[in-house]
Amino acid sequence: MDLYRTNPNLFIEKANILKALAHPQRLCIVKMLCIKDQVTVTDMQECLEEAQSTVSQHISRLKSAGIIAGRREGTKIFYSIRDVKTRELIRALINDIFFTETANDIM
Repeated sequence: MDLYRTNPNLFIEKANILKALAHPQRLCIVKMLCIKDQVTVTDMQECLEEAQSTVSQHISRLKSAGIIAGRREGTKIFYSIRDVKTRELIRALINDIFFTETANDIM
């Protein structure tokens, strides 16, 4: 079992992820990524109904927190949740918030 005093970096890393998710539009972005696996900025813009510059700021925050990564394909960049552990954490959070009736809706 990890304790803060024996592994503070683990707790700091998870706290930073949760801080980055503490915005409704970023939460919407990662919810979309849990459902679709990968999306473009255009997909995010349509979902959020926000300008590209606003979406880019949210992407930047999620990338700097180590939550998402981008993969370029031609002129498009496809974003996805960076690793399995982060995806599991986000799915647990998303399921608890949005799918309280059935916890496996986006699994």
